[in-house]
Amino acid sequence: MSASVLIAVTHLLGSGHLVRAANLARALAQSGLSVTLASGGMPLRAMDGEPFAFVQLPPIKTEGTDFRTLLDEAGEPIEPERKAARIAMLEELAARLRPDVVIVEHFPFGRRQLAGEFLALIAAVKMASPGALILSSVRDVLVTPRPDRIVEAEDRVARLFDAVLVHGDAGFLPLDRSWPVGEGLAAKLRYTGYLTDDRPADVVQANGEIIVSGGGSAAALPLFACAVAAARLDRSGRRWRLLAGRGMADSDLALLGAEAPEKVVIERARPDFPALLGGCAVSISQAGYNTVLDLVAAGRPAIVVPFDAGNETEQTVRAEAMERAGLARCLRMSGDFVADAVALADAAGEAIGVRPPVLPIDREGAARSVAIVNELLAEMAGRARH
Repeated sequence: MSASVLIAVTHLLGSGHLVRAANLARALAQSGLSVTLASGGMPLRAMDGEPFAFVQLPPIKTEGTDFRTLLDEAGEPIEPERKAARIAMLEELAARLRPDVVIVEHFPFGRRQLAGEFLALIAAVKMASPGALILSSVRDVLVTPRPDRIVEAEDRVARLFDAVLVHGDAGFLPLDRSWPVGEGLAAKLRYTGYLTDDRPADVVQANGEIIVSGGGSAAALPLFACAVAAARLDRSGRRWRLLAGRGMADSDLALLGAEAPEKVVIERARPDFPALLGGCAVSISQAGYNTVLDLVAAGRPAIVVPFDAGNETEQTVRAEAMERAGLARCLRMSGDFVADAVALADAAGEAIGVRPPVLPIDREGAARSVAIVNELLAEMAGRARH
C-alpha cells in the first residue's frame, strides 16, 4: 500500500501558493503516493483530471496588503463559524486519511492569521497517525519578519516539523537573503529546486509583442496603468498585450481599456502564456515566484517591477536577485527612483534584442521533492524498526 500525503494550502491574494502546492501534489501523486490537496483559498480552476484528490475548504481571501482581515466570497469579514468549519474539515481529513506525510504550505513562516487551523491539523494528525512526517513547504523568498516572529516561527519548526522544503535554488537565491537562518533551522532545510509545471507546453511562435503580466491578483493594477501610458509613448509600432489575473475586477480592466491606444490588447491570463512569453519581444512583469521559472524557460528580454506595497518585500528580494544574475532589469514603483510611463517605455525599448544569459538555475523541484519525501519516509521507517 502506498504512503499517503495530505497537503494543506491557503492562497489569500494571488494564485502562486496554490499553483506551487498543486505542482507538488501532482509530482508526489505521479510517483505513486496517494495525495490529497486541501485548499482554503478562493477556487481558481477545476482540478478535474489531476492524479491527486482535491478538497475545497470554505474559502477565504484578503484584499490589497491587509492580510489581517480575512474575507469571504462576498468580500465580508469571515464569521467564527467559517473558521470552525475549516478546522473541522481539516481534522476530519486527518482522522479519515491517517496520512503518513502532512505538508503545510507557508506556515509557520507566514499565514500567522491561520495558525489556529494549521496547529489543529498537526495535532489531529499526531493523534490519528503517530509518527507521521510533518513538513513545511515554502517558496524561495519569505517576507522579511519582525524579530518576535522569527522566534515564534523557529520555535514551531523545532517542536512540530521534521523538515522544511524550500522550493528554490540556494545557489541563485538562498533563504537567508530574506529570513535569518540559524543553526537549528538550517539543519531542517531541504532545498528542492524550483517547482515547475512539468506538463507539456504549447509550441512557441514569435509574436514580437511586449507582454505585460502580473500574476493572479489585482496587485498588478498600478503596473498595468503604467504600461498603458508607456504604450502610448512607444513609437516602435509593437503590440502591447496585457494579461490580467482572475483577481483583477472587470471594471478595472474596462477603465484600462478606455485609456489604452489601439495597439494595446487587454485580456485575461491565458493557458498558452508560456508560449506567448517565449515568442515575445520583451516581457514586463512583477517578480512573483513563477516569473523566475517563466523567464528562465523563455530566455527573452525582461523587465520586472516588484509588488512592494505595504510591508511586502518578497518580490523585491527576488527582483534584485534576477537583476544581479542578468535575467531582467528591475524597475520600482516606490522608493527614491519611481518608474513612470516614460521610464517603462524607455526600458522596454532598450531591452529589445538583449538576450539574457543562460543560467543553471535548478528547476528540478518536482523530482527532488519526491526524492526528499521518500528519503524522509525511509528514515522514519528505519527509526520505527529500532
